Amino acid sequence: MSSAMLTELMYCFCVLSVLLLVGVFLRGIVPLFRKLFLPASVIGGFVGLLAGPIIWQGGGVPFPKEWISTWALLPGILIVPVVACVPLGMKFGGGGRSAGKTSANIIKMFGIIFGLSVAQMIIGLCVRELFTVTQPALDLYPTFGFELSQGFAGGHGTAGVLGSFYKGLDLPYWEIAQGVTTTTATFGIVGGMIIGIIAINIAARRGVTVVLKKPGDIPIDMGKGFQRELSRQNSLGRETTYNSSIESISFHLAIVLTGCGIAFILMNMAKTYKIPGLMQIPIWAYSIVVMFGVNFLISKLGLDCLIDTKTKSRIAGVCSDYAIVAAIASLPVRAIMQYIMPILVMVVLGYILTFSLSMLICKRVFDNAWFERGIAAFGTDTGVFLTGLLLLKICDPDYELPVLNDYSVGFSFTSVTGFALLPVSVNFLLHSGFGGNLLYMGGSLAIALIVIFCADRISRRMA
Repeated sequence: MSSAMLTELMYCFCVLSVLLLVGVFLRGIVPLFRKLFLPASVIGGFVGLLAGPIIWQGGGVPFPKEWISTWALLPGILIVPVVACVPLGMKFGGGGRSAGKTSANIIKMFGIIFGLSVAQMIIGLCVRELFTVTQPALDLYPTFGFELSQGFAGGHGTAGVLGSFYKGLDLPYWEIAQGVTTTTATFGIVGGMIIGIIAINIAARRGVTVVLKKPGDIPIDMGKGFQRELSRQNSLGRETTYNSSIESISFHLAIVLTGCGIAFILMNMAKTYKIPGLMQIPIWAYSIVVMFGVNFLISKLGLDCLIDTKTKSRIAGVCSDYAIVAAIASLPVRAIMQYIMPILVMVVLGYILTFSLSMLICKRVFDNAWFERGIAAFGTDTGVFLTGLLLLKICDPDYELPVLNDYSVGFSFTSVTGFALLPVSVNFLLHSGFGGNLLYMGGSLAIALIVIFCADRISRRMA
């Protein structure tokens, strides 16, 4: 890579940084953005899109085509360290009746979040079949509809995963699919917050919520996205190393990027030696497997004290912010508008089914704080983990309930499972007909429901 190319890459990140700052500013002053809790990366990304040449066909801010092409590729690269961060710092263990019941609740939350994402796959599949039959002129590509679950349950960051995976498979529509996923993720995060806040207000008035006794105003600082009071500002994480040796965040980043480097080596070896089955596995899948091994080694060596989960989450968050703003700023709008009707249909159906199932199942399998668990699952399966966390915090401001632990650990397992099954799901979509895909997705949903209700039986016996 030449000096000129590195300089061009730096320019790209400089502009993305400006867009992020614009997003922070607009989130702070625009009441609608505060109420919707829109991330600065989403706001800034749309500012870049609306101001740039994609919308204005050569007009607007004259971002060079090379920059836009780089932005389109960045999500697929930046998502690798994001995925690699997931296993780092995971702990397993414990015992006793209390631990057993907690584990059962975690499994239930995992099954619910995963099951909802599978239900969204079924919606996308059915919408694709409907429009293929009724409007064949749309010429929907083979995997269309899969973006609903990837955008709703995966968020904007997963758009980079899907785009990178499709690009690795040499699918010509990878950029459109990445854009459609970004679109469904945007609908998901906005709709998820609106529906979630309305549901919380109704539940509070009806006395369904455990901690929240009446609808209250959301703290203004939470809405603005920044905290003015120094005493209430949270820490980024523990400093597990002395900066005379290495900065703690540099240490964590070095571990993550080392794992990513090993993953790239393994993937290239599989391609060089043409190892069947391993050649088609995407880089992020290698990275997550490698990082599970790294985390296991760290644990066995008794070095767990050097890993701070908040710090590694901040690293993942930084990469996600830049991946999201880049994905939205490079959105291929005109190509996506061709599919706007099927996108809107599956998004609306996704809202209805996700909310209904999350509430019905949680009410059935949880005796305590079922609404709080349901709203957290709904937020996650329409936006991202932080959407569910925000909705949970509105219901339980000080996290007095045991929901946070069950929800966060269950979500971690769901993330790993979702990444692991992505190649399998795409393979079915590409090579199976409607019946085969429906059988695969229906079977996956049935397994998720079985896991939920088996865990429910176990937790009730331990009560």
